[in-house]
Amino acid sequence: MKLVSWNVNGIRAAVKKDFLQSLAAMDCDVLCLQETKAQDEQVIEALCDLHGYHIFTNSAVKKGYSGTSVITRVEPIDVTKDIGISEHDQEGRVLCAEFSDFYLVTVYTPNSGSELKRLGYRGQWDADFLTYIKALEAKKPVVICGDLNAAHKDLDLARPKPNYNKSAGYTQQEIDGIDNLIAAGFIDSFRHVHPDTVKYSWWSYRAGARERNVGWRIDYFLVSSALAANISDAEIYDDIHGSDHCPVSVKLAFK
Repeated sequence: MKLVSWNVNGIRAAVKKDFLQSLAAMDCDVLCLQETKAQDEQVIEALCDLHGYHIFTNSAVKKGYSGTSVITRVEPIDVTKDIGISEHDQEGRVLCAEFSDFYLVTVYTPNSGSELKRLGYRGQWDADFLTYIKALEAKKPVVICGDLNAAHKDLDLARPKPNYNKSAGYTQQEIDGIDNLIAAGFIDSFRHVHPDTVKYSWWSYRAGARERNVGWRIDYFLVSSALAANISDAEIYDDIHGSDHCPVSVKLAFK
């Protein structure tokens, strides 16, 4: 199965920027979206010209904000929303599709915000999300994908030193959040396949950052260690535009 994840920064805007053509070019079995910025019915309407896929969505209470979606050729066994904690479940940030061999969880992790105003909340989110994931993994392996809103290592952003502990997405607390997922047995699939490759998945709209490739790798596929042998490829499609993020993928081979 080829799985793709993409923070589209607004699905209605993305559809106007060659989204369907990009999806066709990637030829994936499942596409997970973050930051759809639309209510459920608006996501379905925006994708009305997409055929051959089942579409599932989780929108925020606040209109035009956050939101996740799973678009899949393979019909899931079940699809569930949120993590079961009211404080976290108002923004449509988690959607889980169960397949025969694994759970696929797409997540739009909260940003710590300007001046790190939401960093405390972010820490609680990371802890509660890990608890949720481990409960799923007790049943079958889990694939986590999405915008984790954090770079993990210096290799994962163009300017690590000026941003460390100063910018949202590269504080030690946020790094620890990813470390905790890795320590819990999840594999960063891109680093598993490309240990030293410098590629980014997000660029600021400011100052021509994308043209100069001043970016961050904050979009991931993290895979239960039980599926390590099934990882056949992982990629970052930094040549695909239409959002301030680009798509990322993993291929899992099953007998």
